[in-house]
Amino acid sequence: MKEVTVTERSPALLITLTGIIDSGNADEFYEEVAAAYRESPADLVFRCGGLEFIDSTTLGTFVKLLKVVAADGHNMRLEGLRKSIRKLFTICALDAIMEIAE
Repeated sequence: MKEVTVTERSPALLITLTGIIDSGNADEFYEEVAAAYRESPADLVFRCGGLEFIDSTTLGTFVKLLKVVAADGHNMRLEGLRKSIRKLFTICALDAIMEIAE
């Protein structure tokens, strides 16, 4: 189960993530974020403190979202990742292409 909550739209889209995002709901996660972005194009900031688990499908979804916002000249940042989730981004070298903050 996951929850995607847009808490602010300007100057950036602040999106709070909680629960589990995996192959079972990654497409729904993408659509929710993409719809919010289409409505208010801006930098994306994901607050991930409540995110419990992601899988490789979710990593791909974050890359897909990064490509969308970067094509429009916007940035994407992930904040507050749990150590185990942050490690996935590091192992896959995604920390080199997207901003990951404490």
